[in-house]
Amino acid sequence: MNLIQIETNLQNSDFQYRLKAISALKDYSSDIAVPLLTRHIQDPEFLVRTFVAREFGRQQTPESFASLLQIIRFDNTPNVRAEAANSLSLFGKVSASHLVHTFVTDDHWLVRRSILAALTEMECHEEILEVCIVGIESDDAAVQEASIEGLGTLANSHLAEIALSQLLALTNSRFDYVRTRVAHALKHFEAPAAKEALARLRQDSNHQVVGAAMEDLLP
Repeated sequence: MNLIQIETNLQNSDFQYRLKAISALKDYSSDIAVPLLTRHIQDPEFLVRTFVAREFGRQQTPESFASLLQIIRFDNTPNVRAEAANSLSLFGKVSASHLVHTFVTDDHWLVRRSILAALTEMECHEEILEVCIVGIESDDAAVQEASIEGLGTLANSHLAEIALSQLLALTNSRFDYVRTRVAHALKHFEAPAAKEALARLRQDSNHQVVGAAMEDLLP
């Protein structure tokens, strides 16, 4: 799509045209694409804003980074903020502190799970531990589960001991789903304390917890 057509489509009241125009900007340099994308940070259609956030991840400039920070802070749609988090992570570890701050201040499960997945992908161990400690205190089960899984990814890091202590504290949780996730996460650790905790979970009153704890014993 040529640039004139892109600019025309971006002004179309039908958001489908705007989506196609934004997608077409991937074929253009940042000095052309980023100013056009910036105009649609507050587009009335959330799908358009989602596409804008995604494209900013491809067009990596200081301006697109700043725009993503604006989106992740102020957009009123969780899907858009989650996409902005994914795009921010593409800038590398310079984005990690911003993602942690967003995790702490934005309690929507989709945003938080997107951030945790991004930090795991980047292997930002300190930041993973920080957000997981916050996440396991969440009232949202999906966030709790993702945070428990995140602690398991630290088993081979220099933060393994701290991560394990967090998991061990959850082995007596009153929630079956928490103990189930903990059983899965503990399998990543070779420490005697992890083995002992798994042995206890194999005697749990809930069959799903028992099944999770025994999976590694099955042929």
